Amino acid sequence: MKKPSFSGWLKQTLLFVSRGPLVWGGYTLFVGIMMTVGRASLALGILFSVTALFVGIGIAKYLDLRFSSENPVGFYWAINKSLPLAVLAATSVVTIWFAFMLIANLLSGEYYKITQFFFYWELTPDNLNRKSMREIAIWIYSYANITLIFTLLMLTTFASWFSYPLMLFKDFTWSQALEAGNYAVSRHQKAFYKMIGFIFAEALLCTTVTPLLTPVLYMLTSTMMYVSYTSLFEASK
Repeated sequence: MKKPSFSGWLKQTLLFVSRGPLVWGGYTLFVGIMMTVGRASLALGILFSVTALFVGIGIAKYLDLRFSSENPVGFYWAINKSLPLAVLAATSVVTIWFAFMLIANLLSGEYYKITQFFFYWELTPDNLNRKSMREIAIWIYSYANITLIFTLLMLTTFASWFSYPLMLFKDFTWSQALEAGNYAVSRHQKAFYKMIGFIFAEALLCTTVTPLLTPVLYMLTSTMMYVSYTSLFEASK
C-alpha cells in the first residue's frame, strides 16, 4: 500500500470535493452566512464555526457512502450523527477560549469585555459604511480563521487530529481515540505536519488576502480530516 503523504491527501481531498459539488457548495454558502453571527456574539460565532468544521466530517462520510456503498444514507443522517459530538467539541473550545479571555481581562482590568464575549452587536452602519467588500469580509471572518487555528492547536495539544472521526465512526472513547490518533500521527509525522502547516498558512492568508474563502477553507479542512482518517483507519474497507 502506498505510504500516505500530504500531497496525496490534498489530491484526494480535491477529488473528493468534486464528487459532491452541489452538497459542498450549499454547505459552504450556509456556513459563510451563519459565520456573521460572530459579530453579534463571539461565543456563538466560535460555537457555530467549530460545529460546522466537525459536522463537515459527517457530510464527507455521507458523500463517501453515497458514491461507494450499496446502502447509501441520507444527508440528514450525516447531520444527526455528527451534530451532537460536534456541539460537544465546540462547547469545549468555547469554554477554553473564554477561560483564557477571562484571565486576560481580569489581569488587565477590562471587566466590561467579559460580557462582550457573549453579546456585542457590531453589525452597525458605522462598521459597514465606506468599506470595500474585501475589508468587510476581513472584518467578518477574521475571528473564524483565528478559531480554526485555535481549534487545531487544541486538537494537537489535548486530543488528536483523528480524535473526532474515531469517536464518531468507531465509537472510541476519548482516551482510546487519543491513543490511536497519536500513534497514527507519530507514524506519519512528516505528512501530518505538512498538512497542519498548510491549513495554518491558508488561515492566515484568509485573514488578510482572501477572506471570502474562509468558509471554503473550513470545508476543505473537514474533508482533509476525513480523507486522512480513512486512509489510515479504513483503508482496508
